Amino acid sequence: MRTLVIGTRGSRLARAQANLIMDLLQIRYPELCCEVKIIQTTGDKFLNETFDKIGGKGVFVKEIESALLEKEIDIAVHSMKDLPTDEHLELTLAAVTEREDPRDVLVSHKDYWLATLPRDALIGTSSVRRRSQLLHFRPDLKFEPIRGNVNTRLGKMRDQGLDGVVLAYAGLKRLDLEDQVQEIISMNICMPAVGQGALGVQIRKEDNEVMNLASFLNHEPTARAITAERALLKTLGGGCQVPIGAFAELKGTEIRLSGMAASADGRVLLKDSLTGPLSQAAFIGRHLARRLLKKGADKILQDHC
Repeated sequence: MRTLVIGTRGSRLARAQANLIMDLLQIRYPELCCEVKIIQTTGDKFLNETFDKIGGKGVFVKEIESALLEKEIDIAVHSMKDLPTDEHLELTLAAVTEREDPRDVLVSHKDYWLATLPRDALIGTSSVRRRSQLLHFRPDLKFEPIRGNVNTRLGKMRDQGLDGVVLAYAGLKRLDLEDQVQEIISMNICMPAVGQGALGVQIRKEDNEVMNLASFLNHEPTARAITAERALLKTLGGGCQVPIGAFAELKGTEIRLSGMAASADGRVLLKDSLTGPLSQAAFIGRHLARRLLKKGADKILQDHC
């Protein structure tokens, strides 16, 4: 059997995610040889620049996809929230893994909660989605853009005297850093990014051997939920750095999708939800996006794109 080369970014979290996929493959196929190859992406090269200045969506996946197309790797492991909705025609997702907790969290070395943060508290985040929703909840908050891996951002919080940073709970859990969490932020305050908490296993479309090997990694409920979320994002125009959030959950044979679009300053925040048959996940995503557009998301999009 061939050696499978798994491509990923070089951050500690990305390596942990790739190793998780490798371990699952080797448990399933004890004689399978796997190795992880680190690929530096545009998003990793320019840590002092904002996403819109270095290419927006796709800055964490383009180089990895190129390695996949050039057959330098056989599998690419991505955080689903990083994967653009406009997928490459020669690539496909062999699996979407079971979702880890998708919520955002506040980490504060000063032991603050959102409600107890002092007026004009300084919060670290480079996410326009997080910033806009937190401004809607607490218009007095100030924000410092910080990028880098999880440990880098935790270090910057302390070194720069920030009152806290907002991070994805899933990443902290995968790095065994749950003890750093001061508060799990309610989705009523901060709706997660599309796909947050799930991993995508991407392969070349024609590689039937790897498709057969990796298909067991697919968690169908998560895949259906993220299909709805990504359909919403694509319909809204997810290529721009627009504050958009979504979360889908399954209830029996139905799926309930919630969506959010906001202005950068948090003054305008639109929310809506829609429930329908699980088999119509993509349609529900598109339909909910159109409802948000009618509510005023079109104006928000025009202001950002």
